[in-house]
Amino acid sequence: MLEHIELFFKSIFIDNMVFAVFLGMCSYLAVSKKVATAVGLGAAVIFVLAVTVPLNWLLDKYLLQEGALVWLGEEYADYNLGFLSFILFIATIATMVQLVEIIVEKFSPSLYNALGIFLPLIAVNCAILGGSLFMQAREIATFGLALNYGISSGIGWFLAILAIAAIREKIRYSNVPAPLRGLGITFIITGLMGIGFQSFGGMLTGGGEEAPEEVVGESAQQMEDSGVRSDETEKLKKEIDEKEISYNDINK
Repeated sequence: MLEHIELFFKSIFIDNMVFAVFLGMCSYLAVSKKVATAVGLGAAVIFVLAVTVPLNWLLDKYLLQEGALVWLGEEYADYNLGFLSFILFIATIATMVQLVEIIVEKFSPSLYNALGIFLPLIAVNCAILGGSLFMQAREIATFGLALNYGISSGIGWFLAILAIAAIREKIRYSNVPAPLRGLGITFIITGLMGIGFQSFGGMLTGGGEEAPEEVVGESAQQMEDSGVRSDETEKLKKEIDEKEISYNDINK
């Protein structure tokens, strides 16, 4: 359970898709002028990541990894289909994006028109593919963790675009210098928000765990060695003092 909680908060705040690895910036900048539009696209990204990451985990676990085809028979144990990762991941993502597009067009035509070309472009949104590739690279162990990672990564991207959309709506009525209006001030705000999100980096660091026995033993040995060295130093100081005293006596 603790592993799920740690992965959830880490994916949202520390390894945020936008502020940590700068993925999905095209949609982030283009569809963040209004909060309503940003909410719709953010919800679509959460859904697509929540579906594609666990599905691609299943593909990676039972089809793509070296030895993954052993369930077909021992003669397939040496097969490695890892070179098909990009093709299969993108095919899964494109399928889910088409499903989202059909649903949004059916139940919310106004949102469909507001998102325009950026809704089908979720299929080539690098944040979506990045979620599956990070899942594969980090070797997420279970299907539940993969589902957790997909949802939390989507929430992180959703919070990023929602925050910048709210700020851009307010900043429209501010006196921004002419050279910085538009994308200029947006990039500056994004950088400041990225610094703010990176401050969460120490949120999940431990402090109450006991040190391993090996570390304790090494520390004790170092303390003993330092004690021996300090004793030797004291002896040398005493010998030097005695020699100085005897030398002064001879001069007298």
